[in-house]
Parts: sequence; structure tokens; C-alpha cells
Amino acid sequence: HIAGQLPVDMATGKILTGCVKEQTAQCLGHIKTIVESIGHVMDDIVKVNIQVKNIADLAEVDAIYTKYFPAYLPARTVIGVSELPAGALVQMDAVMSNAESTPPQA
Repeated sequence: HIAGQLPVDMATGKILTGCVKEQTAQCLGHIKTIVESIGHVMDDIVKVNIQVKNIADLAEVDAIYTKYFPAYLPARTVIGVSELPAGALVQMDAVMSNAESTPPQA
């Protein structure tokens, strides 16, 4: 399980001040970095949980989300929330599996 990822700018340590698309890309970029750092690929993700401050932004989130999963879309849960830490517009966490006992892909 990859713990909740906020759209933090790693250079400043602060929440990215962009729109929901930019914040979505930042969250997924963090997840991708973690996945690849342990020798896996995004296709090993089986579920993503998304918390979005404005559920009306879901189409914009989807526009970025689908770019990170070109082969298939993992299962997901989307929840509209009233607030996220530090004023973020979106937060994500992911569940990864390698159920076939195949070695990680580098």
C-alpha cells in the first residue's frame, strides 16, 4: 500500500498551488516514483483511492489519471470531501500487487 500522497512540491515542501489537474499529476507522479523505486511499474497498481475537494473536478482528475495508466485502469474509489490537508484539492493512495509472484519489472 502506498500511503496518501498530497500534491507536495518536493523542492519547497509545500502544496503545489496549481489547479486540480496539476495537483493530480503531482500526486500520481509521487506514486509513480515510489512504485518505480522498488522495481515495479504502474501496471502493478490494482486500486487507487482518490479524495477530491470538489467532486465536479472529477473529469479534470480523470484527464490526468488515464495518462498514468495507459494499459488499463485499476479499480478505484473516489470520495468528495470538504477539506484536505494544507488546502490541497486532491489526495491519493494506491494499492499495489504482484499476485502472480512474478519478479518486479525494472
